Amino acid sequence: MNDGNRQEDQEGQGDQGGQEGATAGSKRKDVRRNQRTLLDAAAAVFVTSGVEAPVRDIAAKAGVGVGTVYRHFPTRADLVIAVYRHQVDACAEAGPALLAAGPTPHAALERWADLFVDFLVTKHGLAGAMQADNAGFETLHAYFLDRLLPVCAELLDAAAAAGEIRSDLTAYQLMRGIGNLCIGAEADARYDARRLVALLVAGLRQGR
Repeated sequence: MNDGNRQEDQEGQGDQGGQEGATAGSKRKDVRRNQRTLLDAAAAVFVTSGVEAPVRDIAAKAGVGVGTVYRHFPTRADLVIAVYRHQVDACAEAGPALLAAGPTPHAALERWADLFVDFLVTKHGLAGAMQADNAGFETLHAYFLDRLLPVCAELLDAAAAAGEIRSDLTAYQLMRGIGNLCIGAEADARYDARRLVALLVAGLRQGR
């Protein structure tokens, strides 16, 4: 009887441990999902209002209280850096997905360039939010290049292989060109960087 009870206790503890593990895993997923929701909301607000936008606007966009934003991101710099990395990852993941969805590699490149513009508008406010952390900014810039250059190259190679665009442009040149067109866009309502970037990408077409 004692051995049987001991075995039942051990089995019960195992079940309890499994349930606790599942609960902990579920909570972690909830936290990650909540962070993604906040980051998506912050990115959208930053694109339209800049990185100095009130936290209450971000909270309202995400459908949460202001305290929730500060609980996840105690300082504005924490939030901006997290948004930066979040958008880099989103741009990196979007490239292959857009290529797979079609309808053509050039169409995928056009859509990706739109996403890249949104990212750059946020990025240009990053330096101000990280005035005292040049090393941190350089680390993020290196992360940006490591993640996005191969994706842009894949899009360009696919469009060139399909005969849609000229093949004498590198990913770095295109990204640098788009970046230059976006400088100051967040501070000038009369300037439409997205339209200029669309003209640039359209100009890559073969025979133009």
